[in-house]
Amino acid sequence: MKYRKLGNTGLEASVLSFGASSLGSVFRDINETEGIKTVHTAIDHGINLIDVSPYYGLTKAETVLGKAIRELPRDKFILSTKAGRYGENEFDFSKQRIFKSIEESLKRLHTDYVDILLLHDIEFGSFDQIMEEGIPALQQLKKEGKIRFFGVSALPLAIFERVLNQIELDVILSYCHYSLNDTSLLSLIPLLEKKKIGLINASPLSMGLLSSRPVPDWHPADQEIRKICKQAADFCAGNGVDLSKLAIQYAVQNELIPTTLVSTASVENIKKNITWTEEPMNHDLLKEVLDILKPIHNKTWPSGESEYADNVIK
Repeated sequence: MKYRKLGNTGLEASVLSFGASSLGSVFRDINETEGIKTVHTAIDHGINLIDVSPYYGLTKAETVLGKAIRELPRDKFILSTKAGRYGENEFDFSKQRIFKSIEESLKRLHTDYVDILLLHDIEFGSFDQIMEEGIPALQQLKKEGKIRFFGVSALPLAIFERVLNQIELDVILSYCHYSLNDTSLLSLIPLLEKKKIGLINASPLSMGLLSSRPVPDWHPADQEIRKICKQAADFCAGNGVDLSKLAIQYAVQNELIPTTLVSTASVENIKKNITWTEEPMNHDLLKEVLDILKPIHNKTWPSGESEYADNVIK
């Protein structure tokens, strides 16, 4: 497993990191014992960053993860969780709710600190509240030692620029913007490097678009995106390759992307994902797949308040 520096935090994160949303049965009902074993397998094979949220499975993911990491030395992993989002349409970025949230998370995770705390999906909140209450709450928690570093997560890239023009952060988490079909995250790299901010890239499979499995009904992508991603998946299958393999390899090979989160609650899948990162990428196949995906390159979908939809490529 390779490791890269996470901004100016002093942390070195594995290029492939563990997204614990699957532990909350977000994608399918999971066996808790299998989920715990998957976490242990990830750590044993060199993954050292785990990301979770109270929103995933409505606290189930944190609860299962807490059972898993309780059995591990605390210095063996970098633990990231979130605050601010607690349900499908339940957002609260007030200072008091964030203080309460971290206490609840620490209890579920059986630890007295987290390495990273992120405000979750900030495009759905009041920007003024995030800046006037949310970020100051994170700053205070860092001073108290309950968190080591802090940042924000979101889908629209524009909101990161808006926040970073006003405040200093340690880390950001971006998802679905560095993958085979969307590399728009690269536009943010100069700003992140200038400010020495750590970057966590999530969802290299674009929440299931870049997979041989059927795309879930809830996926916000339009029919054109779904159709062309399926063409890419079928093309790969015809060449005896899983599109997911190419997608993960593509995400982790870029030195500008410190770490990429992949979520699974399957021991077999986490082993497979790790093995893929260590195998050479088929560049001829990559070129063909990128050509297939070209009509939807950087095409995304709206998320959050309407002001962020202006940056969506129609």
